[in-house]
Amino acid sequence: MNHLSMEQIMERIYQSEQFDEMRITRDQVHEMFREHLLFSHSPEIGRKVNQIHDAFIHRTIELAEHMLEDEGFGKPPVPYAFILLGSGGRREQTLWSDQDNGLIYEESEDYSEEELDIYFIKLVQCILSGLDILGYPPCDGNVISSNKQWRKPLSMYIEMMTDWFMEPNWENVRYLLILADMRCIFGSTAMVDRLKGEFLAYVQEHPSILKYLLSNTLHHRITLGVFGHLITERYGEDSGGFDIKYGAYIPIVNGVRLLAIQAGIMHSSTLERIRLLQESSFIPKQLAVEWQAAFGVALKLRDLTPFQLDGEMYTTRGKLSAEQLTREIKQELKQCLRTGMELQKYVRKSIDSHIETEKG
Repeated sequence: MNHLSMEQIMERIYQSEQFDEMRITRDQVHEMFREHLLFSHSPEIGRKVNQIHDAFIHRTIELAEHMLEDEGFGKPPVPYAFILLGSGGRREQTLWSDQDNGLIYEESEDYSEEELDIYFIKLVQCILSGLDILGYPPCDGNVISSNKQWRKPLSMYIEMMTDWFMEPNWENVRYLLILADMRCIFGSTAMVDRLKGEFLAYVQEHPSILKYLLSNTLHHRITLGVFGHLITERYGEDSGGFDIKYGAYIPIVNGVRLLAIQAGIMHSSTLERIRLLQESSFIPKQLAVEWQAAFGVALKLRDLTPFQLDGEMYTTRGKLSAEQLTREIKQELKQCLRTGMELQKYVRKSIDSHIETEKG
């Protein structure tokens, strides 16, 4: 398995006719990439891991459709889009990412709302059952297509999103920021583009909403002490370790995402967002270079966090252990965190100034 090429891995995935077959491939691919990560990390490995996750999810949906046909439910009655949210939406999944997803579908004059709902409930059950077998744990926050909130027609998604904008309390803003990272993994990209377009248009027309998005965005602070020391975990099994997910990775993701929303950028990948912010002269090149470097470190260290099999699910607590915090890693991490702190200051200044300009 160690010498399988990407082409061979993809072939195995797309030739699979059962979820169990794909699980065997996932376990083998997981071991193969974990060995790579232990010896050398590169952005290319991260890209390959995400390509493979995409292929597993895509094939799972294809098989789910076939299964429903075999059971007499026919083909999908209307076009739909299966969307990934969270790190999947941003193409930033680790080897052990969980499921954050939703489903959007078109309405139809030929089928009632109830008929469409019945079909898509069954389809989603089948997809999630497949992903479960493959070892993807469901999202803790219930941002998943089995939850009616994340499985509905496009018109109802737009309505729900508008309601969130109109009443920007903490929870609604959290959902809006989750939605900003959506990506179509299967089906109608046009529907997802339409929803994203509506999202960005609302922000352009109501810039004051940015102050609510800012408050939520800066909720996770970069964890670097006043004297430039790392703030490590104090208690429990991670004592002495560092929370790379919430201490470095998420704050950078959040800051870049908000600038992308402000700039009207559709793309959901953090690195692409930085590139497009620079290309549109929204940020200077020097900042883009610094942010890309810091984000690269955050991604690398996040990929190195210990994982465990919880039941049959691949999971991680997103924390580097005390043993992993070598002198070299600490230096890299501190530089990443310093850049992250500057990024957060820049975001605050950019949003504040934008709102003031719009007022004036």
